[in-house]
Amino acid sequence: MTEKLIAEGLVLLDLDDDGVGQLRLNRPEASNGMDVPFLRALYDAVMTAHGEPRLRALLLTGEGANFCAGGDIKTFASKGAGLPDYLREATSWLQVSTAGLLSLQLPVIAAVHGYAAGGGGFGLVCASDIVIAGESAKFLAGATRVGMAPDAGVSVTLPHLVGLRKALEITLTNPTLSAAEALRIGLVTTVVPDDALLDEALDLARSLAAGATRALGAAKRLMWSGLGSRVEAQLPEEARTVAELSGTADALEGLAAVIERRKPTFTGR
Repeated sequence: MTEKLIAEGLVLLDLDDDGVGQLRLNRPEASNGMDVPFLRALYDAVMTAHGEPRLRALLLTGEGANFCAGGDIKTFASKGAGLPDYLREATSWLQVSTAGLLSLQLPVIAAVHGYAAGGGGFGLVCASDIVIAGESAKFLAGATRVGMAPDAGVSVTLPHLVGLRKALEITLTNPTLSAAEALRIGLVTTVVPDDALLDEALDLARSLAAGATRALGAAKRLMWSGLGSRVEAQLPEEARTVAELSGTADALEGLAAVIERRKPTFTGR
């Protein structure tokens, strides 16, 4: 039986009898693109998970065709001169949500289908403990492509996951990584057939939920603690940089180019 802890809205949270919580990004019409209301809902769901004593494993999924396409580019572009202030608020909500997942004292599993892009999708992947990808999943850092910088702790988590050289390549050149490539470099844990993704992820979540929850939480904390304080220390600097860059001509051109489906022309300003 499944209990709906958050039954409606932009982010949903269910809890089953095995202690598995399923946090579902629920803005499919926008590929689960993140704007301020969405990020507030994400934070509320993460905090609800923190306060639920029956929860023993958390599974992250996305409704619709994509796990999460990152920031809501159309909303960002509509803000004009107000974009830096808007992104200061957006990145603040993303930061506390990311920090909440990292500090959750139980396993966090991401099940990725479609695209995981930008600070939202790519960042949630990097902040999860175990990542299961469908074989057609795609991964894209994407921030510098639109004249911005990594956020959601990616500037710390990604180099630790794949190594500094590969992290720099991913961040600076923005390749779209296949699931197989993501597995090869250590960005994801395993790849499964698309039609088996949710079943495989739920099976793993239930297996972990049946384990020694306090021991698993302690093991997670110890594994992340080597970089956890550095992630939290880096979050404010990421937010400051993203907000600063969002007011540049290149960032506005990058956003417009994505919306207009063309190659951007950057001027370095």
